[in-house]
Amino acid sequence: MAQGYEQAFPRTEPGEIEVKILPQGRLLECAGEGNYFDRANSLFGPLFGYIREHDISMTTPVEARIDNAAMYFWVSDSQVDKARESSGAVKVIDVPERTVAAIGIRGSYSEENYESAKAALLEWIRKDKTLEMIGEPYAIYWNGPMTPWFMKKAEVQVEVRIKV
Repeated sequence: MAQGYEQAFPRTEPGEIEVKILPQGRLLECAGEGNYFDRANSLFGPLFGYIREHDISMTTPVEARIDNAAMYFWVSDSQVDKARESSGAVKVIDVPERTVAAIGIRGSYSEENYESAKAALLEWIRKDKTLEMIGEPYAIYWNGPMTPWFMKKAEVQVEVRIKV
């Protein structure tokens, strides 16, 4: 398997909050029941197996839905033909372009860090009268498990609509 780590979209830097547009794309999904922080390891394995079996390069970031646990791997545009069919626990899905509000964070990929960043992001959206939240917040993880906790970068994102 190729070891490139192409980015699906630009990262929001730690401490920043912004509205950005995520590109349309193909994602690999592995979902389960319960909380993501209790299920992350069992979700990662099938996704990693799928990209290894189909010779797909790893792309960052990894997207994580917290409630009704799910993990998503982005497939780079150059590799979408390798990810055509769902297999086992992994679904191939296409997502449209999305507008999101995002807060960048640094530190461990813990539930505590996620909840703290989510609260700050939701407060920022509440104060901005031009934004309407149209989905549930989720996590974005930019670094692999071998990265020391104090160097890890993540985001909390939520899909938004700009009010006119």
